[in-house]
Amino acid sequence: MKLRQKLLTYLFAGAVIAAGIVGYEIIDGGVKTGRKAVETSAETVLQRPVIVLDAGHGGADGGCVSVNGIPEKNINLSILLTTRDMLDLLGYDVRCTRETDVSIHDQGIEGLAKQKKSDMDNRLAIINESGAELAVSIHQNQFTDPKYSGAQMFFKADSPESSALADILRERFRVWLQPDNERETKPVGSELFLIHNAKCPAVMAECGFLSNPAEASKLETPNYQQEVAMVIADGINCYVFRKRQGADR
Repeated sequence: MKLRQKLLTYLFAGAVIAAGIVGYEIIDGGVKTGRKAVETSAETVLQRPVIVLDAGHGGADGGCVSVNGIPEKNINLSILLTTRDMLDLLGYDVRCTRETDVSIHDQGIEGLAKQKKSDMDNRLAIINESGAELAVSIHQNQFTDPKYSGAQMFFKADSPESSALADILRERFRVWLQPDNERETKPVGSELFLIHNAKCPAVMAECGFLSNPAEASKLETPNYQQEVAMVIADGINCYVFRKRQGADR
């Protein structure tokens, strides 16, 4: 069975039992999430965990450029849109910082530097005002030496939950796409504004190197972008499931 078929089978199976996967237990008069019951005034309503997805760059900010001339922003967005759809299928409430090729800076701001700051401030506000369970920012990597390849996760320093999320995403990339990937997860501080200042567990997922010709060629194809998206969705779902299991012990 091809990889995409395996991933789809896995995720669709999860969708059938989505309530169990994300750790819900329906009880009389409310919903039990982990150990806490949420009362409802009318009929029982299933509260869905909020996940925020961020597609790095956008608009005039193209990010890095692949060896074939494709801007990073397009690849990030394509991966985000499929990840969003997969998580929605699994029962999550998915919020996205952008769903088109735009910068989300405030209107009337001029100059790329000021627009970038406004854009990042607004992305952070989406994360921190959403009550998110977690946030994942999707990016691509680049280096001067084209030999380097493979996904790598950067997580919010001094946040055990962010570290756990990064570890699971790394694990799922190795299981599904990159069995030889030895890249370690790395903690980050203020140099990654969005991850550092997020109030929830947060990870930047660098999905591969656009400076590596072979990897760039794969990342530019819709099929591989979908596979990467499914891996990210799987990793997020695994993290939430394991967290719920721990809360129930």
